[in-house]
Amino acid sequence: MTAAARAARLLSDKRWRGWMIQALALAGLTLVLGWLLSNLTENLARSGLGFSFDFLGRPTGYDINQRPIPYDAADTHLRAALVGAVNTMIVAVLACATATMLGVVGGVLRLSGSWIVARLMAVYVEAFRNVPLLIWIIVVFTVIANVLPAPSAFRGDDPAADMLLGLIAVTNRGVYVPLPVLAAVESQGWGWMVVLGVLAGSALLTRALGLWAARRQAVSGLRPRTWPAILAIWALPLAAALWALGLSWDLPALRGFNFVGGLQLRNSLIALWLALSLYTGAFIAENVRAGILAVDRGQAEAATALGLTPRRTMRVVILPQALRVIVPPLISAYLNVVKNSSLAVAVGYLDITGTLGGITLNQTGRALECVLLLMAFYLTVSLAISAVMNLYGRSVALPER
Repeated sequence: MTAAARAARLLSDKRWRGWMIQALALAGLTLVLGWLLSNLTENLARSGLGFSFDFLGRPTGYDINQRPIPYDAADTHLRAALVGAVNTMIVAVLACATATMLGVVGGVLRLSGSWIVARLMAVYVEAFRNVPLLIWIIVVFTVIANVLPAPSAFRGDDPAADMLLGLIAVTNRGVYVPLPVLAAVESQGWGWMVVLGVLAGSALLTRALGLWAARRQAVSGLRPRTWPAILAIWALPLAAALWALGLSWDLPALRGFNFVGGLQLRNSLIALWLALSLYTGAFIAENVRAGILAVDRGQAEAATALGLTPRRTMRVVILPQALRVIVPPLISAYLNVVKNSSLAVAVGYLDITGTLGGITLNQTGRALECVLLLMAFYLTVSLAISAVMNLYGRSVALPER
């Protein structure tokens, strides 16, 4: 067989031809990336910048208004980036939790038999889905800054009388709430790690109790009452741990022209949190509505025939089956919350985009390094969320043969 015949035979082989096309595509992509990297290295060397992350060890010289962990202007850019990352995660976790609750309630109420309730939920969903998030952030921030009272409004014989429950001050400079302090430990961080460990143990015990109740139900047909035990599992160990750690409260108090003490939740954080929650909750509401509609009507009819109330039917029959439809788009909603939190700079909330990708980038001129670190952060967080939610999605999916 001649060489031409062998070549023609190989080209007619679909598997070999597919491997060759993939190899050529990979080689072309490698050449393009190599050219880009070479061009980048040459331009950096020509400008005298090079490529280095040494700037992370230099002092920042700037302050951060919302500091969940200790920080001052003498700390390094790495510390500032860490503070920004924590700020990002705080608003992302709060927004995801609130948006989920709003979405579930909104999705269920959109299918309500009450015409007024269903229409109101439709107005909420359509209004927030069809207006850019940045506009809602600015609107919420403007309303908070102009509607809420100034700290001077709390002046009087008894400023605590104007506070919520005498403990919480809601002002146009932020919300001041009592701050828990663990007096028995020198490091607050280690003390709260102990508290988180206790909560994790309670979660494991609650899961074990739920599995035991499910096995009893499978055998006897009746599910034992578990809520008193669950309440004790969560409350008693937590109360004992906080008592042993010497829990006390730092209460906000009016001093001069502003409140001091306690924990200040700045307007920028609250505005970003509320706007993200309302915006994302509208999308989750549509996902929930689609999941409920995907459940066969016979399921609800069967539950009603068994004597279940509409509320219990929705909770134990409809929503568990709808989860297999709700969870996949819910993952995208959570990812969008994390990425949309980068709009925090619009209201002065310094997240990681505002610190590492904003002030640090401008001070050091290390645009490439800062952008790469930002990309790595968002990519890592997004992949972690996707992995956890995919595991949960597989646990609620229908088993296949």
